[in-house]
Amino acid sequence: MQRLIFDDDHHAFRDAVKGFVAQSLLPNAERFREEHGIDRAFWKAAGELDLLGIAVPAEYGGSEIHDFRFNQILNEELSKVGAAFGSCVGIHVDICEPYLVDLTTDEQKARWLPSFCTGDNLCAIGMTEPEVGSDLAALRTTAVRDGDEWVINGAKTFITNGGSADSIITAVRTGDAGPKGVSMIVVPTDAPGFERGNKLKKIGQQESDTAELFFNDCRVPVDNLIGEEGQGFIYMMERLEQERLSCAIANLAHAEGAYEATLQYVQDRRAFGQPIGRFQNSQFKLAEISTELDACQAYIDHCVQLHNLGKLTAIDAAKVKLISSEVQGRIIDVCVQLHGGYGYMEEYAVGRAYNDARVTRIWAGSNEIMKLVIGRSLGITA
Repeated sequence: MQRLIFDDDHHAFRDAVKGFVAQSLLPNAERFREEHGIDRAFWKAAGELDLLGIAVPAEYGGSEIHDFRFNQILNEELSKVGAAFGSCVGIHVDICEPYLVDLTTDEQKARWLPSFCTGDNLCAIGMTEPEVGSDLAALRTTAVRDGDEWVINGAKTFITNGGSADSIITAVRTGDAGPKGVSMIVVPTDAPGFERGNKLKKIGQQESDTAELFFNDCRVPVDNLIGEEGQGFIYMMERLEQERLSCAIANLAHAEGAYEATLQYVQDRRAFGQPIGRFQNSQFKLAEISTELDACQAYIDHCVQLHNLGKLTAIDAAKVKLISSEVQGRIIDVCVQLHGGYGYMEEYAVGRAYNDARVTRIWAGSNEIMKLVIGRSLGITA
């Protein structure tokens, strides 16, 4: 399908990202998988190509581009190789960056953003807690002021980049129970009282260093608070649209990568004297996948345009996250089936993709939560 939302600058940027993927990602992808994490050389290489600070002001080392199509292109090219790559970079560029750009003082920007852009200050966001999940208003990690410091106690779990991040943008409770008591504090990982747990053993996305984080009388300066005290829940809700759109972009690009691998496989694999792609069932299944990819891509591209115009709503974001993750799961399941027994082998990319994709119906708000958000907008009354 011809996509009409990109111009020459976007195409040139995509070529640059493809070059970065070919040079810095593909030769190391298997090692990243075995080590359960992406090394710092990858991040530094991304920083040298100005891929990490797309929306960061130029005075702090960023590109100062307020056009999410560039984020979209970066996410697509990484996610085609593996879901974890889009996820890890997306956390830094799409999820953490808006907090550090939109909510910080000039002094905080000067302290954090230059190294953010170079890959020396890798970021993660600490929202999810062991017993809280999607109910962010009920989080239990506390921050109590003690003179010129915050003393933080609690734990976070399922934190992408948690095993290697230098800074954690952390949701904490600084006030009473409920959403009005939540604030956001940047915790450097060398702060006294901060401790990483072991990298979590997941069934997919092995390249991502997902970890538990522990705060035991962890002390950070008072001026590590970003934005206003007690406004953290609002800040998180305001940025969920971009987070869910970023997830949708990655979901579909990941499915497209599996589809492209399957197209090649059915041409190479022979059975009963001919390539299996010549069988009617194979062609019908691939036709369905191709059509569903194009339809979902058109919807995502439309949502990106809405986001650039400041018109992407929470309902739009819930819908695009919901449909993209469901489409991703269906497409990759068919791709595994077309690979036959080889699709169930870990050394085949499509088998890995099958495991990698499952979590996208859970994170960034489970699909059940997405349906609640959408359902409440339908105007149905008793």
